[in-house]
Amino acid sequence: MFKQVTIIGFGLLGSSIARALRHHGQAETIICADASRSVCETVQTMGLADKVTADIGQSVKGSDLVILAVPVGAMEQVASKIAPHLQKDAIITDTGSVKMDVIRQVQDKLPASVHFIPSHPVAGTENSGPEAGFHELFEGRWWILTPLAHSDVRAVEKLTKLYESFGSNIEIMEAGHHDMVLGLTSHLPTLIAFTIVGTATELEDDVKSEVIKFSASGFRDFTRLAAQDPTMWRDVMLSNKEAVLELLQRFTEDLNAMQKAIRKQDGDYLYGLFGQARAIRKEVIEAGQAEFVYPNKSRGTGQ
Repeated sequence: MFKQVTIIGFGLLGSSIARALRHHGQAETIICADASRSVCETVQTMGLADKVTADIGQSVKGSDLVILAVPVGAMEQVASKIAPHLQKDAIITDTGSVKMDVIRQVQDKLPASVHFIPSHPVAGTENSGPEAGFHELFEGRWWILTPLAHSDVRAVEKLTKLYESFGSNIEIMEAGHHDMVLGLTSHLPTLIAFTIVGTATELEDDVKSEVIKFSASGFRDFTRLAAQDPTMWRDVMLSNKEAVLELLQRFTEDLNAMQKAIRKQDGDYLYGLFGQARAIRKEVIEAGQAEFVYPNKSRGTGQ
């Protein structure tokens, strides 16, 4: 489908995309570009790309598809580096879990002769680095595209077909709406996980050791969410701060209502709330978006 694909950033997502491209035969040449020379050496050793370079700007020369798989906070810098070297009609996309801020950072840096189509694979694990990737990561998961008003329809269709070949379900969404939806389904839960695990670290040493020793499924799952790349999530929270703060305010109000119900021993309120939550879990399972397990891989999460 593409003659040459440059993937900038070879963490979990970047390396998984490279594997998927190779597995499904969708690129003649795959180029790895990463500012970290140790990452480049790992990619070279593992044979994940045909060419490996730490020169971000030069890496895109001759590529008809460029994928920015770097933390959201690095998008603007990367876009500035690659802009002078992009070929005419190249498709530029990204994997950021925030879209409005990525568009703000990237759109004006790119030449008018290329097609910028923001996107977000709602998939991931708590692991990072090129060793963490696997080509099945996107199977049965949503890949959201947020085209701009002037995006070329043929370029959007080509990118859609590529992601479909990975086994992804495609959704076209307005960027602001994406940020609010993902703020609730991904960003707020992760923020809560970081907070709860942070609370555990503040406990007395003997209590903290027992919390870790006797971790039940709830706390275990929170630690899995909180084990994700801190750089990525720092950038996500700051880049989507309006949606995150609004949702955090709503959550705080709901938490206060629950606190009041427990204090007043309002069992009916608690039962109704827990029943609604259980029904949502059933809908998540029926939608095929519950956790999944691949052989020898960590459990996947929507991110």
